[in-house]
Amino acid sequence: MEKFPVISSTLSADHLGILVANKYGLADHVSCKLLKTGINHSYLIEHEANKFVFRLYSLNWRSDLDINEEIRLLNLLKQTDISISFPLKDINDNYIQYLEAPEGRRQGVLFSFAEGDKQFNFSADLHFKVGKTMAKIHQATFNLKLERITYTPKIVLEDSFLHLQKLLSADSAEMAWMLSAQQYLLKEISKANVNQLRTGSVHLDIWFDNMNITKSGKITIFDFDFCGNGWLCYDIAYYILQLHSTEKDISQRDLKVENFLKGYESVTQLTDEERRLLPILGVSLYFFYLGIQCQRYDNWSNVFLNETYLKRFINLLIRKYFEENVSAKTLPPIKH
Repeated sequence: MEKFPVISSTLSADHLGILVANKYGLADHVSCKLLKTGINHSYLIEHEANKFVFRLYSLNWRSDLDINEEIRLLNLLKQTDISISFPLKDINDNYIQYLEAPEGRRQGVLFSFAEGDKQFNFSADLHFKVGKTMAKIHQATFNLKLERITYTPKIVLEDSFLHLQKLLSADSAEMAWMLSAQQYLLKEISKANVNQLRTGSVHLDIWFDNMNITKSGKITIFDFDFCGNGWLCYDIAYYILQLHSTEKDISQRDLKVENFLKGYESVTQLTDEERRLLPILGVSLYFFYLGIQCQRYDNWSNVFLNETYLKRFINLLIRKYFEENVSAKTLPPIKH
């Protein structure tokens, strides 16, 4: 019988554990279990008292250069004693592993384990610590240029529509609103005084799902898969955006945002222009990640993404954040 081509596969955790044990010189009794599938697949590796995470990149998601530049960034941050999950070399001094999956060759990297747990909702004091940690990362990455994507307004706000248009009706009220909002955001960003916007390498995905917190309050940040070049305030804008999404108590939300910014500015100051752009860039990143969801429909988001989901996402998240934090009067409401 002819073997039929596949576009995505989930590799056996048991066999992956054997590969990791051999490649990294670990003794017997290595266990491996799948943590989650997603844009990439993550596996938990346990050996004696040690834990690691093996990230298996999806086919053609990142080039070797992309991955090596992410590794370069992580090693730089590790050297500056910032608490991040960092890559580990195998016994042959290699960071990247190559696995021949049914769909083709996929890369994998072993990372140190971030101690603690993910916390969906945590104290204002811990948000202060997150702000402080982010500022230290930005101090280390200020003016650092990676050979990776540069997050320009075109990539964040315009290219995302190429994917969105495939899944959301062009004549829908939501698409009309998104196009209007896109033009507004691009116009506001074009007015920016770029001399007041610090640039460098950004994480672009710092939120509760990409950090672990121990009982003693130690915060470790991981998953730099979207790292690239851009305005450092993108990271700040995204974190505040996520706080608005996860914290429904307005007084607590405002307190946590305030503490996060105080923590950040205890290390380095934001400029007035960066502060002005925070909500604008936050909405822009909603556009970007909605585009990523649409882009990865075939092998990730199809379990939840459809036109109803997109309309709810636009109405309940993007439009709501836009109207509350950017401009409530500029665009007409979505009418059905």
